Amino acid sequence: MAPEAENKQPGHPPCGLGRRLLIMLYDGVILVALWLLATAIALLAGSGPVTAGQDAWFTIYLLLIWFFYLAWFWRKGMTVGMRAWRVVVENADGSPPGWGACLVRFAVSLLSAACLGLGFAWSLFDPRKRCWHDLASGTRLMRR
Repeated sequence: MAPEAENKQPGHPPCGLGRRLLIMLYDGVILVALWLLATAIALLAGSGPVTAGQDAWFTIYLLLIWFFYLAWFWRKGMTVGMRAWRVVVENADGSPPGWGACLVRFAVSLLSAACLGLGFAWSLFDPRKRCWHDLASGTRLMRR
């Protein structure tokens, strides 16, 4: 990307940390419901008692559900929580992110949280309010 395109100011303001946290809260409620449904399906399929974090396959199954929930809606521009708070995820050129960018965004956001939230706190110091996963995936959250 040309340096002048990167420095171009977007037409909408970037999303701040407070709004990001509220979006995560909204999407977290939906995600818990999806995980409960997924657990019921796993139990009905005869998997026996399973525990996230202890059973590797079950943990991967739940992580995949988490990823596909977010990535599906990111590719459309916004999750349910993002819609409620009028925020869209986009590439630097304004287009929706691809599956690869979604995977990088998801993986680095987990790292951001695992580092005691430092990857999210980074947005407090970045002039364009970007977190680590925004920087790594080449995406941004913009208010609409």
